[in-house]
Amino acid sequence: LHLSAVKLAELHSDLKIQEKDELSWKKLKAEGLDEDGEKEAKLRRNLNVIMTKYGMNGKKDSQLVDTNYIKDGTESDTLDDPRLEKLWSKAKTSGKFSDDELDKLWREFKHHKEKIHEYNILLETVSRTEDIHKNVINPSEENLVKEEVLHNKHRELKDKLRSINQGFERLRKVSHQGYDATSEFEEPRVIDLWDMAKSANFTEKELESFREELKHFEAKIEKHHHYQKQLEISHQKLKHVEGTGDKEHLNRNREKYAMLEEKTKELGYKVKKHLQDLSSRISQGLQHNEL
Repeated sequence: LHLSAVKLAELHSDLKIQEKDELSWKKLKAEGLDEDGEKEAKLRRNLNVIMTKYGMNGKKDSQLVDTNYIKDGTESDTLDDPRLEKLWSKAKTSGKFSDDELDKLWREFKHHKEKIHEYNILLETVSRTEDIHKNVINPSEENLVKEEVLHNKHRELKDKLRSINQGFERLRKVSHQGYDATSEFEEPRVIDLWDMAKSANFTEKELESFREELKHFEAKIEKHHHYQKQLEISHQKLKHVEGTGDKEHLNRNREKYAMLEEKTKELGYKVKKHLQDLSSRISQGLQHNEL
């Protein structure tokens, strides 16, 4: 796959979550609790996203952005959207951002690209399901269940599209005006969650509690970023030492690399699991708004 050390650790975390979700689904299925197949369909979508994200779907150049905005002095990825490319180009040349802020902004752009990609996968799934549903001649109770599944998928599409639109407006504002020093959160995923939480059916007390939890979540993400950077540095050092023939030095570097790799995997899993839980709570709050 030719993945970086950081990306391999991320793949491990994603597959660990996928495995856990599949085991939970098998238990539900055995108890007859996924009759409409919605949870199974979601598992397949998630696996499709993972395979595409890491270039495992057989398509060339299909990996999503996996690096910082600078790599050997050049940008290593495209955003696959003319509007995003234009915004990014303006932000780079505006002189309003330090190198660290550009790095942070690039993470926001790549996060937005991933959201669009996931939305397109879900849209394709819904379209396929609708085509099958239209070809059914005799309506039945099973088809009524499938209609409910489609309704849920359309609601999920609506939530994702709302998040994409909100995210683009934020990117447009930040790209033109620079970062607001009083901004509450910096991590793109946390900003998304907070924007959606403010639109959900939460009481003031629940929203304040959610805000505090997001602060802890952002700290967890920052810690994960720190270990990712240390892992990448350790990987580069290890490659250098392998060429020197110094066995003692090599063993020390291997031990440090293995420790950093395991810690990065562990933190990556915790971050993604926490993100799932927070997203699920917000989704429930948004659904209450529609009732």
